[in-house]
Amino acid sequence: MTGLAFLIPIALGMGALGLATFFWAMKSGQYEDMDGAANRILIDEEEKD
Repeated sequence: MTGLAFLIPIALGMGALGLATFFWAMKSGQYEDMDGAANRILIDEEEKD
């Protein structure tokens, strides 16, 4: 029973940390252009010197 007293707060803390990280990523624009990054990796651009 004492194990649950430690594990439940740790699990809630990890969930809160994950949620805070997700909201930070949303605020910083990590998910604004999901298709653009996938398309840019396929485009082979050669530098012209």
